Amino acid sequence: MNELTITVKIADRPYRLTIKKEEEEIIRKAAGEINEKAKNYSNNYAFKDKQDLLAMVALQNGTSILRVENEAKNKDRRLTDKMKEIDKVLSESL
Repeated sequence: MNELTITVKIADRPYRLTIKKEEEEIIRKAAGEINEKAKNYSNNYAFKDKQDLLAMVALQNGTSILRVENEAKNKDRRLTDKMKEIDKVLSESL
């Protein structure tokens, strides 16, 4: 198999992961973005511990994912409606 064991650091804590080799770049990038967002929160807001920072990063990421999913659903719905319109016009013209 093409599995790989890597260690990523998130909030100064190492996490050992066994992943598919082709996922390495995206996992390292995701860990880096989490750390960057946590650093930004720590520079701009009061916090008790790193769990507070990670909770805010999780909320930010979750919100972003839901926003993208909703936008995709809306685009799919609009596309489907447009295709029905085109189909109706074509059917009427035949």
